[in-house]
Amino acid sequence: MNQTKPQRIHFLVVTFLLGFYGLWAQELPFGYPVTERTKTNLNQGWKFHLGNPEADFYQPKLDDSNWTSVNVPHTLELTSLTLDGLKDDKVQLEFHRKVGWYRRDIKVPQNQNRVFLEFEGVHQVTNVWVNGQHVGQHATGGYTPFHFDITDFVQKGVVNQVTIKADNRRSSVTPPDPGPFDYVKFSGLYRDVYLVEKAPVHIGFNWEGKRAGVTLTTPTVDVVNKNATVQAVTEVKNTSNAKVEATVVTRIIDAGDVVVAKMLQTEAVQANGKLLFDQITSLEDDVHFWDVDSPYLYRVNTEVIVNGKSVDVVENKLGIRSFELDPEKGFILNGKPIKLIGFNRHQQYPYIGDAVPNALHYKDMLQFKEFGFNIMRTAHYPQDDAILEACDELGILVYEEAPSWISISNEPEWWDNFEMAERTMIRNHKNHPSVVIWGGGINHRGYVPRVHNVAKQEDPTRLTASQGARWTGWQASGLTDINANMLYGPFIWDKSEPMFAMEGRWGAEALGMYQKDVLMTGIISWTAHAYYTFHPTHARANDPVDRTRSGAETIFRYPRPKMQWYKAELLEEPFIYILEDWKTGQDSITVYSNAPKVSLSVNGKQIAVQQPAKDSVFQGLHHAPFIFKNIAFKEGELVAKGEYAGGKTITTSKETPRKAYAIQLKLDIEGREFVADGSDILVAYATVVDKNGTVIQDFKEKVKFTVQGDASVIGDKANINANPMFTEYGVAPALIKAGTTVGSIKVNAAAKGLKSDTQTVQLVAIQTNEIVKNAQPIYDFAKERVDIGATDQLVQFGWDFWLGKDNENTLYKLKNFGDAQVSLVTKSADGIVRWLGEMNVIGKYGYVYGDGTLGIDEKGILLKFKGLKKGKYRLKTYHHAPKSNSDEMDPNKEKLKKIRILDIPYEKVISVSVGDTFRQVTVTEGKNMQFDAPGQNVIEFDVADEAPVEVLFKGVNGKGIWLNGFVLQERK
Repeated sequence: MNQTKPQRIHFLVVTFLLGFYGLWAQELPFGYPVTERTKTNLNQGWKFHLGNPEADFYQPKLDDSNWTSVNVPHTLELTSLTLDGLKDDKVQLEFHRKVGWYRRDIKVPQNQNRVFLEFEGVHQVTNVWVNGQHVGQHATGGYTPFHFDITDFVQKGVVNQVTIKADNRRSSVTPPDPGPFDYVKFSGLYRDVYLVEKAPVHIGFNWEGKRAGVTLTTPTVDVVNKNATVQAVTEVKNTSNAKVEATVVTRIIDAGDVVVAKMLQTEAVQANGKLLFDQITSLEDDVHFWDVDSPYLYRVNTEVIVNGKSVDVVENKLGIRSFELDPEKGFILNGKPIKLIGFNRHQQYPYIGDAVPNALHYKDMLQFKEFGFNIMRTAHYPQDDAILEACDELGILVYEEAPSWISISNEPEWWDNFEMAERTMIRNHKNHPSVVIWGGGINHRGYVPRVHNVAKQEDPTRLTASQGARWTGWQASGLTDINANMLYGPFIWDKSEPMFAMEGRWGAEALGMYQKDVLMTGIISWTAHAYYTFHPTHARANDPVDRTRSGAETIFRYPRPKMQWYKAELLEEPFIYILEDWKTGQDSITVYSNAPKVSLSVNGKQIAVQQPAKDSVFQGLHHAPFIFKNIAFKEGELVAKGEYAGGKTITTSKETPRKAYAIQLKLDIEGREFVADGSDILVAYATVVDKNGTVIQDFKEKVKFTVQGDASVIGDKANINANPMFTEYGVAPALIKAGTTVGSIKVNAAAKGLKSDTQTVQLVAIQTNEIVKNAQPIYDFAKERVDIGATDQLVQFGWDFWLGKDNENTLYKLKNFGDAQVSLVTKSADGIVRWLGEMNVIGKYGYVYGDGTLGIDEKGILLKFKGLKKGKYRLKTYHHAPKSNSDEMDPNKEKLKKIRILDIPYEKVISVSVGDTFRQVTVTEGKNMQFDAPGQNVIEFDVADEAPVEVLFKGVNGKGIWLNGFVLQERK
C-alpha cells in the first residue's frame, strides 16, 4: 500500500478547528469561568476501513485516501430488518463479529496542557495509536466510557495522526460475551469522541476512581420544611512537578442562572499528587425539588483556581430529591408513594444498530413522557450519556445495569471486566438525579453478591435490584434492596416484601394488578421498542420482511395502537381514542378515555353509552377501556364522546376507510434541531390516507423517499430494503441522515397511484466546542443577609448582624458590597429609633424577626444605602411585631419588666418606596410563627453612577414602624 500521505480537505478543516483554537475562541456566557480546559467534538471527518484485523493500519504515513469517509456515531455495517438473512444464534457467532479501523488527523496548540482522547463507547475491545505509537487498549467492553492520556504521544503545534481499531470479535472475557443474550451487540465507533485539554492542575474524569471527578450527594432532603444539604466532593489532580495551592469554588446555580450557594476551599496539592476537596452546604430558601412531575435541575459549577487564575471547570446537574422503598407503602419519591410504570429500552435503531445520535436518544425519552411513563430500565447494559441527560431533564427515573444477560463466564478476567464495567457505569452516571436503581444482579439469575456489593461500595445512596425470574432465580430481594423479578405470568410471592416487575407484559390487561396492590411497586414492561435479536422462538424469527421482536412501538418508534391506552391511564389531561377501524365486519369497538362515561354515535345518531369495563383483568385501573360489543356496522362516521363532571366533553371520530388516495408526511422534529454534523438523524413517517384523511392500515404497496439538499435516506443504496419501504399500521418510516452543509432539506414520500407529500426541514450549524455549546450564564450576585437588633439579640445563624442602641444613627458597613454602607435614620429630626434585643419568637428565621428596630416618626424611617456600585438590586425586608415568648424558664423575664418597647403602638400596614417604586406590606405579630411567615416585602431598584439610595418605610397613623432585618442582593 502506498505510504505517501496525500493532502486532504478534512485535514484542512481539522487544522482550522483545532490548530488555531485557543481560549480566546471560547465565547462563553456571562459569568462562566474561562479556563485552560477545552473539549472538542471529534465526530466528523474520519476515514474508515472494514476488516484486516492484523494489519498495521496505524502507521502515520499510511495512504488512507481510498478509505470511506464517515462520521460518528458509526456502525461497521448497516443492517436490514431481517438481520441480513443471517441464521446466527443468541451467542452471535458471526453477525458484526468484525474489526473496523478509523483514522483522522488532529492538531493541538503549543502549551503545557495535558491532552486526552475521550470515548463514550466503542464496540468492544479498542486499541488506539497516535503517530504510530500504541497509546493503550480498552478491553472492559463496549458500553462504558474511557479515555487515554495522549500528552506524551502528540506533538504540539503540528499535525498528529490518530488510529482506532474497534474490535467486535467474540470474546470469552468481555461481557456480555461470550453469550448467549437476547439482543444484538452491534459494532463500531458508535458513541461520541472528544479531544480534551486540561491544565496540569485539573479535575479528572469521573470514571478514573471511586471518588474521582466530582461527586454530588444530598445527605438530607426535607420535603416538609423544604430544605436540603448538598455535598460536593472534588478530586483535584496535580500533574506538575511542583506543589500548588489550589482553591475549589463550587457554585450551586438555580434554573434562573443565579448562584444560590457558594463553597470555597483552599488546600495544598502535592506535586504529581491528587487531593479530595470535601465541601458541604445547605439550602433553606426557595428550594426546588426534582420530581417526575416537575424535574427541577440546579447546576453545580466546579472551578479550580491556582495562583489567582482559573485553570479548570466542570459542571454537573443537580436534582434534589429523596426516595426510599417502604415495606408497606412501596416506592416513595419526595415523601409521596408513586407507582413506577415504564418500559425497558434497548438503544438500537433500525439499520444503524447502536450508532444512535444524541437527538434520537432524547426523542425516545420525550416519547416516554408523552405517554406518562416515569421509569426506564436500560436493558441490559449501560446506555448513552444523552439518555441519562434526557431523563434528568424530562423527569424519568432510571434503573441501570451492567452488561449481561443470563449466562456468565467462570473466568476470573470476565468477572473483573464485568465489575469494572459496573464501577465505570456508576461513576459515570452517579450525579444524575434520574438514576435511583442500580442492577444488583444478572438478568434472570437474581441477585449477585459481588454485583450488589460493588454498587453499594461505589454509591450507597441508590437502591439495588435483584433481577430475578421465576424460572431461574430466587423470588426475593436477597442482598439487594428491591425484589425485582420478571413477571410474565404466574409467579411466587409471599408478600413479605414489595415486588417490582423489572420486566412484564404491557397494556391495559397487564397493569391492573400493579395499580391495586400497594406492595406491587410497579412494572417496567418489556419492551418499549421492537429490537433486533437472534432469539429462535419469537414470533418473527423467520419473517422474510421484519425479524425485529416485541415492542409496544415498532423499532422505528411508531406506537402500536394499543399503546394509546396509557395516555388515558397515566395523564391528567382529557383524552379519548378509538382503537379499531370502522369498517365492514367490525362488530365491537374499544375506546380509551379517562372520562367517566363514553357514548358512540354513527352518522350523528347515538347508538351506545358505556362505562369503563368491569372485567376482573382491569380491576385496579383508574381508567379501564370502554368495550362496546354487538355493534351493528353502518358505513360512515363513528364518533366517540367522553363526558366529564361539570358538563365537559371530548370527542374523536373515525370514518370508514375508502380507497388509498394520498400520503401525509411527517418529519419528527419536535423538541430538537436537525444538525449538519454528518451523522444526525431524524425519523420520517409517511402515512397513507384516503380522501377523508382516514389512515389505510392495510396498504400493501411500498413508499419511496427522496431527499433534496445535503441529506440522505439511510440504506438508500445499501441493498438492505430500506427504501422503498413497506407500511405498518398504514405508516412507512425512513431515517433521514444529515449532511454537513447548513440549509434547507426537502423530503418527499411517494407511492404508485397516490398523491405524494413533501416536507421541509432546516439543517443548522454544528457546534464542535462542547464547552461553548453547553455553558450557561452564571450570575454570582453579591448578597447579604442582615439581622437587625440590640446588642443582646440572638443572631440568626448564617446571617450578619447589625447591633444598635436607642436613638443613635447607627451605620452598618456592608461586607459583600465593596465599600458600601447603610444607615438607619428617621425621616425628621425629632423621630426616634428604639432597638429591641432577644425576644424568643418561634419560627424559621425567628431570630431575625424576633427582634429589630421600632422607628417612630410620622414621616417614616429610612434605610440609606451609600456606595453601591452601578447596577440592579433587590431588597427584601422583614416587618414583624414580636411578642414575649417568656415563661418561668426564660432567663430574660426580668428584662421584660423593664423594657416597654413591645407596648408601643405600631403601624399594621407599611408602605415601602424607592423613588417612584412603591410597595405595601402587612406587619405580622406574635410569638409563635412556626407555621406562619412574617411580614415580608421585596422591592427592586437601580443604582446609577453609585448614587445614594433611600428606602422609605412609612405608615399612615404616625405609629411605630417595625424593621427586623433585610436581605440585599444584586439581580439581573
